Amino acid sequence: MRILIAEDDPMLADGLVRSLKESDYAVDCVSEGGAADHVLAGQNYDLVILDLGLPRLDGFEVLRRLRHRGSRVPVLVLTARDALDDRVKGLDLGADDYLTKPFDLPELEARVRALIRRGQSGGTSVLSHGALTLDTAGRCATLDGELLDLSARELGVLEVLMLRSGRVVNKDRLAEQLYGWDEEVGANAIEVYVHRLRRKLEPGGVTIRTIRGLGYLLEKSP
Repeated sequence: MRILIAEDDPMLADGLVRSLKESDYAVDCVSEGGAADHVLAGQNYDLVILDLGLPRLDGFEVLRRLRHRGSRVPVLVLTARDALDDRVKGLDLGADDYLTKPFDLPELEARVRALIRRGQSGGTSVLSHGALTLDTAGRCATLDGELLDLSARELGVLEVLMLRSGRVVNKDRLAEQLYGWDEEVGANAIEVYVHRLRRKLEPGGVTIRTIRGLGYLLEKSP
């Protein structure tokens, strides 16, 4: 899952990036509102963590423009402003949650997980596909009740495919969800992860089919 952080405090931004990457999210970060608006107009994210006090373009305006474009991406607002009017304004503009600085990282991470679940899978943390079950909060998968030994990247690929079950997902989309701007993607990395997943899922009757020239489709074998 891919997250954009818009935060102008470099120490806080660095801490958020490191913490979320350790939880296996792909994370991009910008430090001013104009950059946030530009990025959000052209790229897709599963969550935006948005500071209200951004330079050049404040978080309220970034949020207003985002919702005006019709984007429904979950937005977690971070701010040092604790006035009721500011909270109400942010929520009215389309924020999904609001966290006042200073805050504890475990609380932020819990809110991130909840918002991503709400945005991607209707609020549940457990996805199912035949004999396959994925707990997105616990970051584990089972097949026929047996725990699968999956790497963080394999779990990431599996989550994207399960969230889009029955639809073809191309390699660029998978790479976009798994890697941030500062991470290099090997030419064959996605193929390697998909190949490994296939070997682990096929004993339970779950198949990842390659649609030549288009991408991958998660399907249950007859």
